[in-house]
Amino acid sequence: MLKILFSPSEGKNSGGEHTSQELFGATDARDEILNKYNEIVNSGDEEKIKALFGIKKFDDCKPYIEDIFQAPLMSAIERYDGVAYDYLEYTSLDQDAQNYLKENTIIFSNLYGPLRGGDKIANYKVKQGNSIGEIEPDKFYKDRFSYQLDLYLGSSDILDLRAGYYDKFYKTNQPYTTLKFLKDGKTVSHWAKAYRGIVLREVARAGISSLEEFNKLEIENLKVKEIKKTKNKTEIVYEIVE
Repeated sequence: MLKILFSPSEGKNSGGEHTSQELFGATDARDEILNKYNEIVNSGDEEKIKALFGIKKFDDCKPYIEDIFQAPLMSAIERYDGVAYDYLEYTSLDQDAQNYLKENTIIFSNLYGPLRGGDKIANYKVKQGNSIGEIEPDKFYKDRFSYQLDLYLGSSDILDLRAGYYDKFYKTNQPYTTLKFLKDGKTVSHWAKAYRGIVLREVARAGISSLEEFNKLEIENLKVKEIKKTKNKTEIVYEIVE
C-alpha cells in the first residue's frame, strides 16, 4: 500500500466532538509532552502561553486555552487549515477518498507527533520550531516514534510530501519518493504547499496503492521535468505549466 507523509498547518479548524482519542503508536509515549503542554496552557502565565503559541496578544491566545484532554476532537486531516489543506479540499471529496486519506496519510504534528489522518486531536497551538517547556518536539518524537514508524510503514511504498522541516521528526531508511515544484525553472514555496495539497487530493481520488500507480497519475498543470535518484530517495521534479 502507499503511505503518504504530510505536514501539519499553523491554522486549525475549531470545534469537534467529545469522543475517544485514538492515536498512532503508544499513547503513553506522548504523555510527557502532552502533559507539559497542558500544564503551560492552563498555568495562567500569559508570557509563557504567548511564547508557546507564537502569538503577540494574549487575547488571541484564548481560543486555545482549555484542557487538551477534555477538549472536543476532530480527525487530523480535518483539523488542519492552511494552504495545502485549502487545495486538498477534504470536505468536497467523496467518502472513499476521505477514508483513503484517514487511513493512508501520516501527518507530523508539532504537538502530537506522527498521526494517521483519521486520528482525532484537539484544537491546539504550537508555533513551528518552539519547544514545549524543555521538550523539543522534533527530537522527542524522532527518539520515541522512529522505530514504531519503521514497523508501521513496513514494506509500504512511501510518498513524502512533507515540508523539509518535518524531516527532523522522522527519517526513513526505506526507499521513498519526494516531489519538487518549479515555476519558470525556479523552485517555488507558496505554490509548493498548494501543489502538495493538490497531489494528495488526486492520489486520494484515484485510490493510488503504489508508487508505480502514482508514476502513471496525470495531474493537471504539472509536467514531469526530471527524476533524480540518490541512495534510497527518488525525487520527481515537476514544472508547473499553467
